[in-house]
Amino acid sequence: MIKQFSFIVVSVLLLLASSGASAFELGVEFSADAIQVSPGQSPLISRMYVSKSAVRIESNKQGYRVVDIAYPEKGKRLLLYPGQKTYIEQTGLAVSPSWSGKKSNTPCDGMKNVRCKNMGEEKIDKIKVDKWQVEHTANGKTLRSLHWLDSKRRFAIKEMFPDGGMRELKLIGKDKLSDRSVEKWMSRYSHPSGRSRLSTQWYDPQLKMVIKEELPGGFFRELTNIKVSRQNKNLFKLPKGYRKLDGKTNALNARNQPGRQ
Repeated sequence: MIKQFSFIVVSVLLLLASSGASAFELGVEFSADAIQVSPGQSPLISRMYVSKSAVRIESNKQGYRVVDIAYPEKGKRLLLYPGQKTYIEQTGLAVSPSWSGKKSNTPCDGMKNVRCKNMGEEKIDKIKVDKWQVEHTANGKTLRSLHWLDSKRRFAIKEMFPDGGMRELKLIGKDKLSDRSVEKWMSRYSHPSGRSRLSTQWYDPQLKMVIKEELPGGFFRELTNIKVSRQNKNLFKLPKGYRKLDGKTNALNARNQPGRQ
């Protein structure tokens, strides 16, 4: 529920409406290719455009072109099907008020039924952190977790979850990805049963986000061909002539209309 040290394609678009999406303090506009690889499957490649107010991702799913546009500060999402000139609109999603670079007062800003309590400042591996207790109420039950947020980078480098699980991040050092200067981090998630899972992440200080992540089992995801520049505002607008579909319309049925491309 706190801003996770996670890959933006998943956090912003796929999980925007869930507890995983939160306040990215992103004030840099850029474009990139997003690649996700799973063992035994073809790589998933999308084109991504990020502005100070929205994210656009273009991809092909089952042979159909799909455009996903998310507006984190508005809690809104548009799913476009250019082949049929139709779209689905989702509203009331999780809000990220600091997307455009505005500083959040607490990690809970824009989140419903969640309360944050500042527990003071600490240091972890010589990194100054702010400790927060988070309470989430659902179905009459209150769940509490602890999060240590890096005071400079503004992401959690240690988290203790209600079920007893814990996630920790360790800074390995500076690195290079293509021509970008990045930081290499090791992430360890400790399950309440005692099992643990390691992953490696590369954090881009300019973009204030992870641009590569390697997961156990041969999974990895990465942003490549990153170009920092102002994005065309028209990329984030609903094109003229598109017909709005009912929110209950099955997306697969929408794609199966004539106009496949």
